[in-house]
Amino acid sequence: MPRWRPPVEHGTALVTPEGHRRLKAELDELWNQRRPEVVRALAAAAAEGDRSENAEYTYRKKQLGEIDRRVRYLSKRLTALKVVQEPPSDPTAIFFGAWFVLEDATGREHRYRIVGPDETDAARGHISIDSPLARALLKRRVDDEVAAQLPSGAMQFVIVAVSYAGPLGD
Repeated sequence: MPRWRPPVEHGTALVTPEGHRRLKAELDELWNQRRPEVVRALAAAAAEGDRSENAEYTYRKKQLGEIDRRVRYLSKRLTALKVVQEPPSDPTAIFFGAWFVLEDATGREHRYRIVGPDETDAARGHISIDSPLARALLKRRVDDEVAAQLPSGAMQFVIVAVSYAGPLGD
């Protein structure tokens, strides 16, 4: 009897053109390069005989399953995503795709960009539109004070700059 699992939330189905290209490139690389390599290695491991005690065979089967799972996810997700090409009609406010600079209560500056949930990258400052910080910032402008409930606690920020043309310099 199968176990019931709640449906997985995929978040907002928006993506930047760069994020869409990255996801498509990942799908192409998985399908055209990695998968054929793993299939060849799996076939070679299967030809060695007894599969029950063949660690290479077991490893390659798992690896193939992971690749196939990611390929299925990307294939479905790419068709569901809406690529946001144009900046909003009001480029002075924060919306999807905006690069912006925030200043916290201690005077430290933080640089972020609001992107889709499939392209978040904390190291690059790309935050999901579904994140608490992004939700608090939507439709806000330069010099607006914003309070956001983050996992580390409540934080206060002032919006210093907003851009849709590209990352804001230091």
